[in-house]
Amino acid sequence: MDVSIHGRNVEITDRFEQYVESKTEKVAGLLPKAQAFEVRVSRLSDKSPKHGDRVEITLIGPGPVIRAESVGPDKYSAYDIAYGRVLERIRRSKDKAHDRRGRGRTSLGDAAANDFAVVDLQPASAEVIDAVSTGNIPVVAETDEAYSPVVIRSKEFPAERLPVEDAVDQMELVGHDFFLFIDAETDKPSVVYRRKGWNYGVLSLSES
Repeated sequence: MDVSIHGRNVEITDRFEQYVESKTEKVAGLLPKAQAFEVRVSRLSDKSPKHGDRVEITLIGPGPVIRAESVGPDKYSAYDIAYGRVLERIRRSKDKAHDRRGRGRTSLGDAAANDFAVVDLQPASAEVIDAVSTGNIPVVAETDEAYSPVVIRSKEFPAERLPVEDAVDQMELVGHDFFLFIDAETDKPSVVYRRKGWNYGVLSLSES
């Protein structure tokens, strides 16, 4: 697992690097296939050091990206809080994966016995296969976009069909304040979001 530490308006000392690396041993034990452990430290205000430091931790692979952040009077205390949140989210993720393991899945033998009819796959057409094999893949020309002073960033993710409780767990896992999903019970596009305290809300779309 690669460990990287970046600082913004704050010095990253050798002592802090050793402190972070010594803590990552537990993460490597919980997730031996983890690929990267990224730590970003920033000083909240150079003019007022009493405001403290912010530490953001990102753990990449396997599975969903795990993020956590915290603010403390110094980078060590802020790191300890954020690190504790990462460990908690790892444990919650592993517990959920253990509970769901094998539930609702089709075995390879059952799928083969039914000619893989239960697998939602659509074979590529002969034209597509021929285009890929010969390298004659059509290229779509880029068009000039109209200038706008408002910057709108867009991202697209594959839709996940989940119960509301699992959507809340996914939201907490990545450390966001909301999570988009397809409600497994109502089959509606929905979003869970964090309210004050440990309360959550759910919004769903309806065509009517």
